[in-house]
Amino acid sequence: MRLEPFPADHADHDSALRKVRSVRVGRPFAWLAAAWRDLCANPIASLAYGMVFAIAGDVITIFAWRQGHLFIAATSGFFLIAPLLAGGLYEISRRRAAGQSSTFLVSLAGGRRNALELVKVGLLLGTIGLLWEQISTVLFALLAPDIPPDLLSLLAEMHLAPEHRDLLIIWILTGGTLALFVFAITVVSVPLLLDCRTGMVTAMRTSLRAVNANLRLMVLWGAIVVALTMVGFATLFFGLIVLMPLIGHASWHAYRDLVE
Repeated sequence: MRLEPFPADHADHDSALRKVRSVRVGRPFAWLAAAWRDLCANPIASLAYGMVFAIAGDVITIFAWRQGHLFIAATSGFFLIAPLLAGGLYEISRRRAAGQSSTFLVSLAGGRRNALELVKVGLLLGTIGLLWEQISTVLFALLAPDIPPDLLSLLAEMHLAPEHRDLLIIWILTGGTLALFVFAITVVSVPLLLDCRTGMVTAMRTSLRAVNANLRLMVLWGAIVVALTMVGFATLFFGLIVLMPLIGHASWHAYRDLVE
């Protein structure tokens, strides 16, 4: 299988930052509409990624359900690295913009064009995921040491113990901070690395600049991503079969809107 070379106007050097745009706050809804068109144009390839996310979520549930802190840490950690796992969805959208159809295997090959930098991002996100698992384990041990490691028991008892609430707030703030950091450094960087010859550091700096230039917009987009993901969780992960491809394709269109 022959991979398409990067377009000449997309060539980049690690020392050169990409220019970012300021766009209207309502643009996320246009991104979602474009994402739906991408999904409908390549339903089998797109939904295959959704199946991967849904199956992974269900596997985590089966093996970690009786260990509350492990279940929550593993689930949240999985979605910390989701931006990288969605790389194939970005490739599907990139190819459709170029007038090309995609299969699941063809979309996987897109990462080979800038593989080393994407591996670096994967290692960074994996490290953050492991760090969060360790932090979560420690905080839950402090938060509820006397509660059986059962998720339902944990959730039922948590709000009944006033002495645990401060630590619960710390846990939520810590996880939220890590999630915001990952969102800020990956919302543009991963699709940029798939699209252009650039380095990880440059891509992440570009992502941070795009977020800074569009703070209200990115708050809205982050809230939409969280809301759609929670809907997927509420459907025992089966909703992710459609929702994760939708988020992935929309993230590609966000990148194209935000970066020149």
